[in-house]
Amino acid sequence: MSQKISVTLIVNGQRRTVSTHPDTPLLWVLREDLKLTGTKFGCGVGQCGACTVHIDGEPNYACLNAVKDLEGRIVTTIEGLSPDASHPLQKAWVAEQVPQCGYCQSGQIMRAAGLLKENANPSREEIVTYMQPNICRCGTYNRIVRAIQRAVKEG
Repeated sequence: MSQKISVTLIVNGQRRTVSTHPDTPLLWVLREDLKLTGTKFGCGVGQCGACTVHIDGEPNYACLNAVKDLEGRIVTTIEGLSPDASHPLQKAWVAEQVPQCGYCQSGQIMRAAGLLKENANPSREEIVTYMQPNICRCGTYNRIVRAIQRAVKEG
């Protein structure tokens, strides 16, 4: 087993230093070391999107990013998107009653936030295409699209 290393990240605006094994996925550092449990484990291989966070402002899978590669990087989780759930996407998610089981929703919202950062007024087709990597096993895709459209209008 490899030696532990210290890595300093900026997580949700706060400088955080963790001591862990170099190949530990960011997902486990967030959940276990930093107790930020909004980021979910779905598949562990970058196929579902449940663990989507922003790294330096871009949506990324936390399960695929080894902590050794993240020294000094800026990480935003669902908890950091808006501490009081006032982000337009979070409000739209509630208004459109998107979640069923809710498991994928933090990853869906973080991916949608990446979309709206790139394109403030996406078409339905652009939303569907951008959101495609994130899976919702409950099939709430139409509600997800409506929530993103609502966030654009009301944002």
